[in-house]
Amino acid sequence: MTTKETYRPRIGLTTYWQDASWGVWNARAAIVPGKYVTGVANAGGTPILLPPVATDESVLGLLDGLIVVGGVDVDPANYDATPHPLTAAQPERDDHDIRLTRSALKIGLPLFAICRGAQILNVALGGTLHQHVPDLLPESNYQPAPGVFGTVGFTTEPASLAAEILGNQAEAPCYHHQSLDRLGEGLVATARAADGTIEAVECTSTPGWALGVQFHPEENPRDARLFAGFVEAARNYRHQYQQESLV
Repeated sequence: MTTKETYRPRIGLTTYWQDASWGVWNARAAIVPGKYVTGVANAGGTPILLPPVATDESVLGLLDGLIVVGGVDVDPANYDATPHPLTAAQPERDDHDIRLTRSALKIGLPLFAICRGAQILNVALGGTLHQHVPDLLPESNYQPAPGVFGTVGFTTEPASLAAEILGNQAEAPCYHHQSLDRLGEGLVATARAADGTIEAVECTSTPGWALGVQFHPEENPRDARLFAGFVEAARNYRHQYQQESLV
């Protein structure tokens, strides 16, 4: 018999939609870096991939939590800005991720938004982005080299979800050339790097667990606190739903 303690929450993960290679093949594919998948699995969840093709908001009713993963830039058209020369977007993926994000917030489904996911969260709520951090902070080193993750240290806000899980200060792998600018409605910054870059946001307008991080926790499997906290929130969400259905 499955109990709350043994139940493995069903966690949806958004995916990339682009050319990929496997074996002798090279074709369009729905893919997600494996560390997101193992992050969920190692924390006790069951990963379910959600490609940006024919996936609508109704899928959230099957899930206990949603992770909006990293990837390419958010199209500036979503926040009425002119594209920077270095901005690279996938509009079809934006539409999918924004719709799922808004719906998850509306129903209180636990939401974990990572890197691009945090930017999607902000834009979905009416916020804007800095399209190229080095233009704003020339000494920043959030992308040391192509395909090489940097490390960002940050300080959390007291009494926030980020502080509850990570403590007053922490560090994590990072790889961002964009960052959050004006925050969307209901979002508050709950962690910042020393240069002021927003590294975590939380949503005050939803009853559910909702956290966006600009860094990449999946790239440091030795520190699984955020994945563990999210999966536990998803488990509690399912348990509460089941309890309410019995009333």
